[in-house]
Amino acid sequence: MTESRKPPARGPGPPDDRSLVLAAQGGDAQAFRGLVERYQRRVYQLALGMVKDSDEAMDITQETFVRVHRYLSSFKGDSSFFTWTYRIATNLCLDSARKRGVRERVEMDESDAAIESRMDPPSAALAGPQRAALNAELKEKIDDALASLPPKHRAILLLREVEGLSYEELARTLGIRKGTVMSRLFHARLKMQRKLREYLGDQARKDEGEGEE
Repeated sequence: MTESRKPPARGPGPPDDRSLVLAAQGGDAQAFRGLVERYQRRVYQLALGMVKDSDEAMDITQETFVRVHRYLSSFKGDSSFFTWTYRIATNLCLDSARKRGVRERVEMDESDAAIESRMDPPSAALAGPQRAALNAELKEKIDDALASLPPKHRAILLLREVEGLSYEELARTLGIRKGTVMSRLFHARLKMQRKLREYLGDQARKDEGEGEE
């Protein structure tokens, strides 16, 4: 009589960030490598979207994890490791832009309620164009429009629309209050929409003043 076989027991899943961080803080080099391997590609993609240069993006990625390693002992877990790491990477990208002499216009303050009332649904600024990005020419225009934005606007769009960070995570990552997140994201989306409007027939008909006879 053939004995029934039990399915092989599954091993434990991959350790979560907190476990890896605690181990790395205790000197476990393999745990730190695990954190690097988990997030280095996403950090690189963020940096590449910001600086538009693969070599510079790689340098920023490497410097991000150099700083993560240097300051890991001071990480208290008040935010997620993901948010903390992205804040370091974003600051390095903005520092890089400043070193290249990029000057940004100071945004006008608006009340949180006024801004929120005009906010598009999440991803509205990029979702439509992204769906149509099978067209290579349109995708190129999207990339050009994104690259032309001020670094702070480009950063918040990438973190929100591509990485999917919440408003609270954006505030912690960028080191700004939630109201400023809303303001900056609104202005970033508005600029992106204006730059893409001529390529999007539906939006072209929504210009201010249309409908006047």
